[in-house]
Amino acid sequence: VHGLIGSETNMKETFDMIKKFSKDYELRLSSGTLRNYVYDLNCFFNYVQKGYEAIKSSDVREWLKNMMNDGLKPSTIMNKICCLKSFYKYLLEEELLNKSPVDNIRLPRIDGNLPFYLEREQLQRLRELTKDDPLERALVETMYATGVRVSELINIKLDDIDWQSRKIIIRDGKGQKERIVLFSNECEMRIKEYLKNRREDSQYLFLGKQGKPMYRFLLNYYFRKYSKKLGFKITPNTMRHTFAAHLAEKGMPFLYIQALLGHDSPETTRVYARLYAHVRKKKYDMYM
Repeated sequence: VHGLIGSETNMKETFDMIKKFSKDYELRLSSGTLRNYVYDLNCFFNYVQKGYEAIKSSDVREWLKNMMNDGLKPSTIMNKICCLKSFYKYLLEEELLNKSPVDNIRLPRIDGNLPFYLEREQLQRLRELTKDDPLERALVETMYATGVRVSELINIKLDDIDWQSRKIIIRDGKGQKERIVLFSNECEMRIKEYLKNRREDSQYLFLGKQGKPMYRFLLNYYFRKYSKKLGFKITPNTMRHTFAAHLAEKGMPFLYIQALLGHDSPETTRVYARLYAHVRKKKYDMYM
């Protein structure tokens, strides 16, 4: 028992009500679904630390935000919200409440090919994970700050970098197109820290084993390692998607983002246009 929550209910009563809900719904739901519902309800109320009568829509939105930050799939989140809606529908049927805090919660839209990107809290965890390795920290920051493709990243040469204006010339872009990308103060600091600690002399910016230019296999190895340690899947392409999504959050026009990404096909443009619309809508919803 966690003590009285609000004026009318406490945690013990809430967990007792979950058991009653489970028993009454035995004929409505399959045993597997019901087992998952009970688990999800216990997780939710343990997370908010409030009894069922004290829950507000803001508590549900906070839980929703936390699940998104943890990298849960939209389909998984949708199932958990549906579970909560069923529980509060039951409480209304039993006339224990006259209003549900889940009524105004919109289910997350499941976008077929929407690229996965990191929330800011996830990005910070990745930065923290790589902070003690100058090479890995510089790799992560460069990919995030520039949005370059893997093939472009491993071909960057020191002569391609304009430190004064913080620009990098991408000479071997997709379709042999040359373009310019920008990088941040943070990125500059991380690259210079890496170069200061680098022993090998090479025209290439990022080096792998034995001082050879960075190669895909090693980069993919790093990101598999990050995925395992962070608890959510992250690939080199995730950094490119995150670059685009965070610029959209800040309000940069889509055409500018498109130019920085070096889009080369209508299909790619459509996918990122959907990502842009999704992020801007999500940002709007946060303030409504």
